[in-house]
Amino acid sequence: MRESIVLPLEAVGMDAIALVGGKSASLGEMIANLSKAGVAVPSGFAITTNAYYEFMKQSGLEQFIAEQVATVDFNDIVTLRRAGQKIRQAISSTRFPHELSQEIIAAYYALSQQYGQDQTDVAVRSSATAEDLPDASFAGQQETFLNVRGPAALIDAVRNCFASLFTDRAISYRRNFGYDDFSIGLSVCVQKMVRADLGASGVAFSLDTESGFKDVVVINGSWGLGEMVVQGAVSPDEFIVFKPCMQEGYTPIIEKKMGVKDKKMVYGESSDQRTRIIPVEKKQQHHFCLDDQQIMQLATWVRCIEDYYSEKKGRWCPMDIEWAVDGLTNELYIVQARPETIHSRKDHNQISSFAIHHNGTMPKVLLKGIAVGDKIAAGKVNILFSLDNRLITGSEFKPGDILVTDMTDPDWEPIMKMASAIVTNKGGRTCHAAIVAREMGIPAIVGCGDATERLNAGQEITVSCAEGSDGIVYEDILPFRENHLDLSTLPAIRTPLMLNVGSPGMAFSFTHLPNKGVGLAREEFIINNYIKVHPLALLKHKELNDPELSAQIAQLMQGYDNEADFFVSKLAYGIGKIAAAFYPEKVIVRFSDFKSNEYFNLLGGKYFEPTEENPMIGWRGASRYYSAQYKPAFELECKAIQKVRQTMGLKNVVVMIPFCRTIEELQAVLATMESFGLRRGEHGLEVYLMAELPSNIMMAEEFAALIDGFSIGSNDLTQLTLGLDRDSSLVANIYNERNPAVLRMITHLIQVAKRMKVKVGICGQGPSDFPDFTKFLVSQGIDSISVTPDAVIKTVMAIHEAEK
Repeated sequence: MRESIVLPLEAVGMDAIALVGGKSASLGEMIANLSKAGVAVPSGFAITTNAYYEFMKQSGLEQFIAEQVATVDFNDIVTLRRAGQKIRQAISSTRFPHELSQEIIAAYYALSQQYGQDQTDVAVRSSATAEDLPDASFAGQQETFLNVRGPAALIDAVRNCFASLFTDRAISYRRNFGYDDFSIGLSVCVQKMVRADLGASGVAFSLDTESGFKDVVVINGSWGLGEMVVQGAVSPDEFIVFKPCMQEGYTPIIEKKMGVKDKKMVYGESSDQRTRIIPVEKKQQHHFCLDDQQIMQLATWVRCIEDYYSEKKGRWCPMDIEWAVDGLTNELYIVQARPETIHSRKDHNQISSFAIHHNGTMPKVLLKGIAVGDKIAAGKVNILFSLDNRLITGSEFKPGDILVTDMTDPDWEPIMKMASAIVTNKGGRTCHAAIVAREMGIPAIVGCGDATERLNAGQEITVSCAEGSDGIVYEDILPFRENHLDLSTLPAIRTPLMLNVGSPGMAFSFTHLPNKGVGLAREEFIINNYIKVHPLALLKHKELNDPELSAQIAQLMQGYDNEADFFVSKLAYGIGKIAAAFYPEKVIVRFSDFKSNEYFNLLGGKYFEPTEENPMIGWRGASRYYSAQYKPAFELECKAIQKVRQTMGLKNVVVMIPFCRTIEELQAVLATMESFGLRRGEHGLEVYLMAELPSNIMMAEEFAALIDGFSIGSNDLTQLTLGLDRDSSLVANIYNERNPAVLRMITHLIQVAKRMKVKVGICGQGPSDFPDFTKFLVSQGIDSISVTPDAVIKTVMAIHEAEK
């Protein structure tokens, strides 16, 4: 009996990988098992590996291919390119066996009739039998052909898929992972095209691709066909959804970041040009490619797919998914799904951290982009605009060079293997350059905009992805260190250790550290780095007669309905990311505590800020919130907290009031909060007070009656107890958090808090700097100690010693 050549997708599953490859098997598995859950997958059929083996047998090409591969020096890119080109030309020029082509064409006509068409548009995707396996990700190693119509075009596409099993990068990749060229068969998946050229498409991961944080779905998308996102030809929109709150009736979208979607791939206008790239209209560029309902629908499907595969495999199985929205029907589809193969195998007890030695002098920053990974590398810039031999030969790229280019595609992988780091003008966190860099374990900075113009060939630079979500390119080769730690070797401690977290972009990467939540999340960092404009200037810029300011605000607000929506959403996303990272542990969010001189430096701040002799003890913290001048801005902060707690469902957020001088002031702030929808105790809302003034300590009992907890701000408490300006170098020698007067203040507060049954913690730098200070706090029975992430390890050891 003749082996099957064509099978409908719904008839195959993961037990058929050897026959139809990972891509077709996964699609068939979803069609058969997840359609009842609402997951929509376009119909299609798989051309089995039997067709590939029959083609190779009848062509007699195997010996020729083996001879060509034997000529390759894998340290010489030129020999690899030469052999690959000869092999592909030989396959593409070989006649397709008639009997095989007839079966494929018959299946194509049947698929067309299923959609009520004589000839329908299909995507023709290679599906290798070694693709998407847990020990190696072959994703993107073979070709995909979009908008294929008609039997002749289909057979050409299938033959070219066969040829793509021998692209330069595929040959090199197999050699890297120890796969024999002939042990891998190729199936071809033929799938009905989704009219994403008129809609949107992209990729989604069921974990954070940088940190491996398990509890989010990360979605990247752009207008048009998805190849633009995968190739990194555009910087896509990014959306992040928090999984644990999805099934509780909330809309836990904790990030919406506008990309640069200035072009898109659409259907071509002839059979010779199946796809083409066109500009995106300005108005459409400034709209998100998915609305909230679509984001939640897609996230729900991604989670459903992850749950299904995890149950099937008997272990956590995060997924890498491609999706598309049909522009004709506005319907969402899943067009690919494969296991994620990097973070799912990582041991998160093993922590490596990188840090640059600044030697007291801050290095010059040349440019920034999106950080991929968390490593640092240094070397010479090698700018490549093309792999064309007429422009550049692979031999000119030396191992250890830093690859700087516009964007990469799979053809670049042999050179990427030689690079110590990668810097690109275009792309997002899920583009080709980012995926390959993660897999190879090298740092990459993508989406820089103009790296090829601002960097010079041969220039010595340092590429740092160790400083948050921003990747930074520094001038010169800078010294840096790498530290390794096995978290499983840390001792257990009884005193809860919390983290001070400023950057939302770093929050997911801190979750692997030992912690009991966040003791201090400052709104100022989010406002300064993500919003960038004074809240009152945002609300009142149209009254200021400052066209330049209004233009800057309009640029920042792209994708948002109005000024208030922009501020509330951006602040909520920043808080939400931190709250999600540490859920369900408490995350204590401090309302804004800029001083007037700091507010002045925000866009438009000069119109609303006074000139104060000493801003450190001037109009800051609580005194702003209930004032007639600042109250409209404080409403935005309250609305952001509401959005995080009530819309996203992150009720682990606790709010904290800073620099509150009197009982009457605290009462005024609480009343103002309540007028804006934040009432202590309602929906479980807890309110903490920053204990940083002597009045907070001396009136601790009265303050405690109105709050749920204190957090000692030891920096300001020391300043105001000793009566010195901590920013003044003239009295810096007197500043000491361990001064007996400060210690007596802390002792008194802890005693009162215990008696009043409210929590008391500390979020200053002292515990991480001074082990004896930690010992003092532990001896007084403090409820928690909160430190910066870089100080966690030594603080754990200090607490352990204090608890002995």
